[in-house]
Amino acid sequence: MKVKPNLYIIGAAKSGTTSLYKYLNQHPDVYFSPIKEPNYFSDDIDVSKFTSTYKSNTYLELEKYFKKSNLRDLPITFIRKEEHYERLFENSGKHKIRGEASTSYMFSNKAAKNIYRFNSEAKIVAILRNPMERAFSHYEMALRYGHTKLNFKKAIIEDLNKTQKGWGISELFIELGLYYDQLKRYFDIFPRDQIQILWFDDLKSNPKGMIDTCCKFLEIETMNLEDETAYNTKKSPESIGLNYFLTISGVKSFLRRLLPASAKNGLSQIFYKDSIAKLSKADFEFVRDYYQEDIEKTARLLKKDLSHWLYYDKY
Repeated sequence: MKVKPNLYIIGAAKSGTTSLYKYLNQHPDVYFSPIKEPNYFSDDIDVSKFTSTYKSNTYLELEKYFKKSNLRDLPITFIRKEEHYERLFENSGKHKIRGEASTSYMFSNKAAKNIYRFNSEAKIVAILRNPMERAFSHYEMALRYGHTKLNFKKAIIEDLNKTQKGWGISELFIELGLYYDQLKRYFDIFPRDQIQILWFDDLKSNPKGMIDTCCKFLEIETMNLEDETAYNTKKSPESIGLNYFLTISGVKSFLRRLLPASAKNGLSQIFYKDSIAKLSKADFEFVRDYYQEDIEKTARLLKKDLSHWLYYDKY
């Protein structure tokens, strides 16, 4: 590959990676893949095992996509051919920073080694969120996509008890927030000065400050944010039951293929509303039991006090 990517935003999922990707993409020295999450290096994730509902929200017609001379922007796919991955960066040569933002790279057992083997000088960025808050945001996304119709606690228990587990197979509500092992895979391979940990709380309270920190790490000039919009903001279905039925019946997938973008946007305005739901104290304490030990280990790994994550009144 003539020009290699040298920046990987690895996650965590539902922790602000889309906003970070969009903000950095405003920088003249930064080039991002037109596919935010190509997931090329998480090759231990088996696309053939994805559930039909997960497939319906993931673009997988890659041969068709790469026949185009101009590659349109996509949120996520799973690239498995090297020539396809190379195409994503064919116009990136003049940029100092060339990157992508696949959130499966934190969860994958193989991505860290694969990225290091591909480019040992790459810079790694992770943005972390209180794992209880992350799990609830993930649950709200699952509601929106029609993956579940259960309440939060029941959805967590059902997902934990599934016999078939994995990315695109189960939700991994709890597993994706167990940061210690996921981060340690990168700390065991990459030099510490090639890894930057950012914080979702900073993204909410001071996005410009967080981007300045990231720019310093990437050794590029700081920037004025032209747009501080929060991306991937929370939406919830007007009718959870109807949304679930339309998903499992295949109606949503059919309409997504059939309707033009304007019609799909119009239907979204009807079927979805801004979510103002908040994780209850009882549910917070329920999921905290799964995370407390991991939070303490993550704090030691990062040499940072994360004790505030354990208290509902600081959430």
